[in-house]
Formats: sequence, structure tokens, C-alpha cells
Amino acid sequence: MNTEITALLQECDALKAKLSSLRPLPVEALKKIEEAYNIEYTYESNRIEGNTLTLQETELVVNEGVTISGKSMREHLEAINHAEAIDYIRDFAKSDVEINEHTIKQIHALVLHGINRENAGRYRSVPVRISGSTHTPPQPYLLSKQMEDFMLHFGELEAQGTHSVLVAAFLHEVLVRIHPFIDGNGRTSRLLMNLYLLRNGYTIVNFKGDNDTRRAYYAALEASHIDPVPFQRLVIEAEISSLQSYLSVLGVEA
Repeated sequence: MNTEITALLQECDALKAKLSSLRPLPVEALKKIEEAYNIEYTYESNRIEGNTLTLQETELVVNEGVTISGKSMREHLEAINHAEAIDYIRDFAKSDVEINEHTIKQIHALVLHGINRENAGRYRSVPVRISGSTHTPPQPYLLSKQMEDFMLHFGELEAQGTHSVLVAAFLHEVLVRIHPFIDGNGRTSRLLMNLYLLRNGYTIVNFKGDNDTRRAYYAALEASHIDPVPFQRLVIEAEISSLQSYLSVLGVEA
């Protein structure tokens, strides 16, 4: 393993151990922390995909049911749907149900609920191109086999004892590469990654949607077709930042 990646994972696990030592966290405190992070994650993940709702507007739409003047119905639904999808992965992470293709389809169905009824939770039946990428996703007739192989590889990584954060990065990176859905692949991939992180005692990774961070995110994904290290580094660093944020809110020095 890359020495830089090893060092970052050690830092990540030291922070995770510090957070774990504080568990169980006070129920009310945990609820408030998660509500705030859920809104921020929904805002940033949607912003990456072009949603123009501000952080405050996202909070009003999700928690107050407010309609924001001048914003499209789709943007409102993207906020509501993503918040519901986070609730889903948080609940799923606490269960013993295995992560499989049905899980991925269920996450996607929540992401596109009311936006694209025909394709929500269903693999695409048409070819697609990824904007700004040199990678061409597989033809529709190859999706079933590639998704099956994807899940088999996931199981192999777990069986080999691969570090959980690296497995999470793999789940995101490969699902985006396969691009099994007509729309919503990015959000679904990030939610799948975070489901796996939550299940393994980590906190939600939140990639920012500002231009510089978004460019770095897409560049790392593009590079991952040849070298997984840049994207692994991005995910680990984001997890470290997330753990530090949690500890800071709880009044613990990271």
C-alpha cells in the first residue's frame, strides 16, 4: 500500500478511536449533530450536481417544507429526496442486511423519487456519456454483468480485510465508472460510500460543491480509471476532516 495512504489511514483510525471512546453519545446531542450534518451534506452533494439552493434554503425546504421562490420543483425535490436517502442509509447502516444491488437501486429510487418515475431505481436502457470525462460507461446490455462483478469484487475486498475507508472509496469510484443509471449516479455513489462508512463506525464524508473542490473531486475520479490513489486520498482526507468536525462539536480536541 502507498505509504502516504497508510499514514492517512492511521490518522483516520486514531480519530475514529477517539470518537468511539465517547460512545454512546448523548441522544439529544447526537440528533442535533446529525440533523445539521444531514442538511450540509444534502446541500453540498446537490450543489456538486448543479442544484442552486443555498444552505439556508435547503434547510427551509427539508425541515420546514418551505417553497423557495424562483427555484425549480426539481431542485426542491432533490433536497427533500436526498435528506430522505440519508435517513435511509443511517437506518440501513444499523441493520444486519447485506449491501447488494437491491440496496443501490433503493438508494437511487429515493434520489429520483418524483423526479424521474420511469427510471428511479432502474438501470438505464440507453448508452450515456459522462460530461467532461474521457471514460465511456458500458453499454446497457453489459450493466447486469458489470454490476454483478462489482458486488463480487466488493465481497472479495471485505473478505481480504481491506480497510473500510478504502472499500468505501472503491464503492463510490466503481459505481460512478459503471454509471448504471440514466441520472443520479453521483449522488447515489456518494450515498453508497457513506452507507459503508457509517456501517463501519465512521462518519459521513461530505465533498464540498464549490468550484475548486468540485474540480479536484472530478479530477481524482477521472484519474482513478488508471490509479486509485488520488481518489483514495481524497476520501480519507474528507473522512479525517469529518471526524475532526464531530470531535470539535463534542468539545474534544482532535
